[in-house]
Amino acid sequence: MLIPWIFLCMLFMNNEFLIIVAGGTGSRMNSKLPKQFIEINNEPIIVKTIKQFLKYNSNITIIISIHRGYENYLKEQLKKHFNTNTFIIVHGGNSRFQSVKNALKELINATGTVAIHDAARPFVSIETIRRCFETAKQLNNAIPVVEVTESLRQITEQTNKSVDRVNFKIVQTPQCFDIEIIQNAFNLPESNLFTDDASVLEAFGYKINLVEGNYENIKITTPKDLTHIMR
Repeated sequence: MLIPWIFLCMLFMNNEFLIIVAGGTGSRMNSKLPKQFIEINNEPIIVKTIKQFLKYNSNITIIISIHRGYENYLKEQLKKHFNTNTFIIVHGGNSRFQSVKNALKELINATGTVAIHDAARPFVSIETIRRCFETAKQLNNAIPVVEVTESLRQITEQTNKSVDRVNFKIVQTPQCFDIEIIQNAFNLPESNLFTDDASVLEAFGYKINLVEGNYENIKITTPKDLTHIMR
């Protein structure tokens, strides 16, 4: 349910927060519903995602940034699957940057650590979540990464060449940050170079800290992703 403002001060006593980015409309999934609402074993993907974080911390404060056209549907699903939990719901923007920025505004009076996570990553492990939060509490930020296992080639207009995959990592979410620092970073003008939340903080002048992710923590984006999961 949408949280009345009079209860926000009570929620902010907890110093761990979660922003779930769910502003997409499912254009690449060829589905009537956005990918975060597609069901796996009778549960919407976003529900599975939320449950992973509640297993890590049952008291974590959760903010969901959703496309305004699906706000009511989201509320129905939250009521159905989380009868005793409360959520802060905000409208997403025209980009991930704007969606996250809208959610961060809800934490204007909060201190602590916030995780920013893709709604369509329901298989993040509890260990990955814990590593991200613990490292961010010590070093102000942390993002999960995994090794590249495939060969890579760098392509230019004229040619292509092999590159050493040891020098590259695959980036995942949740990406965890000190709340005040990431709020300040999101005051930067939006840029096409901001491919994730860590890239915003990096442009703000901070070093990004890497922690071990888990390979199962894929982002469900296309019908092919679902096919692999349903096997």
